[in-house]
Amino acid sequence: MIKAERLQQIIDHITKEGKVLLGDLSKLLNVSEDTVRRDIKELSDEGLLKAVRGGAVLHSPIPRHYRERENYDVGHKEIIAAKALKFIKDGQVIIFDAGTSALAVATNLPKELNITVVTNNFPVANVLEDHPNAEVIFVGGRLNKSSFSTMGHDAIQAIKNVRADICFLGICSIDLNLGVTGLNYEDSQMKKAMVETSKHIIALSTFEKLDTAENYYICATNELDTIITDIDPKEGNLQHYKDAGIEII
Repeated sequence: MIKAERLQQIIDHITKEGKVLLGDLSKLLNVSEDTVRRDIKELSDEGLLKAVRGGAVLHSPIPRHYRERENYDVGHKEIIAAKALKFIKDGQVIIFDAGTSALAVATNLPKELNITVVTNNFPVANVLEDHPNAEVIFVGGRLNKSSFSTMGHDAIQAIKNVRADICFLGICSIDLNLGVTGLNYEDSQMKKAMVETSKHIIALSTFEKLDTAENYYICATNELDTIITDIDPKEGNLQHYKDAGIEII
């Protein structure tokens, strides 16, 4: 088998399975693990997968810029938002991160809800401007133009002064072993601070983001209390998250 055929088989296999192990690929391709390791590194360098210890996983499929993400998978985000609303009660302090799934939740908040929203997300603050009963605390800092959010030292310190009842965490990637990860270092640091200061962490994640990974670590997967996804929790390969003690909605 020539190298190009081997690389294509690796891509086909990881696309189907979501992750690959060196040993499994070695047997499948009838080559040494060292050869597989070099192939995975080459594909990782090209951005086609993410090399991890012992194998590789898929990258998150989501677009990088907020404007692209805003119009991506809208119907599934609405499903997630409808499920998320059931967790919100009067009097709560709730952190909304910079994700577009968090924006979908904010957009659908019932007008009678009396809550305090803490956010670094410009679009979330904008849609809540006319909400009659939601107090909005906007976290200042340096503008990230690709995510329409604030970040940096001042923003992180402001989040650390909050003790939120719920954090709605928009997800880029989740893997049970690799944790919750993100595409942008500073955005991931903001999310990490939000997780550390909140009582109940709710990850908002379409099914396609599960079992993927990016470069910047946010938290261990078992720090999440709940994962709200766009599919029936009885469907798909979700049992390993349930076995880790995470509620799947």
